[in-house]
Amino acid sequence: MIPKQTSFRSYQTVEELPMGHQAQVDFGETTVAKQDGTRQKLWFIVFVLSHSRYKFVRWLNRPFTTRDVIQSHEAAFEFYGGMPRELVYDQDHLIAVSENARDIILTKEFQAYQQVRKFSIYLCRKSDPETKGKVENAVKYVKYNFSKNRIFTSLEVWEEQSMRWLERTGNHNVHHTTKKRPFEVHALEKQHLQKVSTSFSFENNLTTSITRNIRKDNVISYESNRYSSLRYLQTFKK
Repeated sequence: MIPKQTSFRSYQTVEELPMGHQAQVDFGETTVAKQDGTRQKLWFIVFVLSHSRYKFVRWLNRPFTTRDVIQSHEAAFEFYGGMPRELVYDQDHLIAVSENARDIILTKEFQAYQQVRKFSIYLCRKSDPETKGKVENAVKYVKYNFSKNRIFTSLEVWEEQSMRWLERTGNHNVHHTTKKRPFEVHALEKQHLQKVSTSFSFENNLTTSITRNIRKDNVISYESNRYSSLRYLQTFKK
């Protein structure tokens, strides 16, 4: 009889990242009460600067599209006063088509956006506390601290309430891990973010993307040449 072997995943403390290096991004859903007694489903996206834990939230009363995600990035960069060098995501269908052996295939719209803004992308598994636990905690914080027991009247009012909550609570209260107030640390981290000097135009930037079919062996054909998917992205990144 072959003895059963039990494997354990090794966990260790993740070192704090330098200022301006990374933000983590994730999505959430919640259902809240309306004034007339009915229920309203809402969708939201959360950004967290990994060093300062400074948060940004955007809400919709419908599922996000890739264009909504891009617009949320632009709003987050404006809110932060700059852009981090790296962004961490789940393998969400709005952002990435697939990832295999570190070959990342982005959706057409998001690839065009990333080529303009030129931030690095790290894709991770869902519910992975080693790589994006900061934003997963923030999603729960938004869902159970801000939206719980709050009455929904309109999306505009809800957004205003969310921004006020971030100012007085979400980014003001002392963080349980860093023992610092996120807004105070962000005042320093802001100096290390990359400046975003020009506004992003969908009309000018999302119409120039190149799309190609990907073979089962992760090879892309372009002008009679064959590339691995990662090499293709690197070659045509500019």
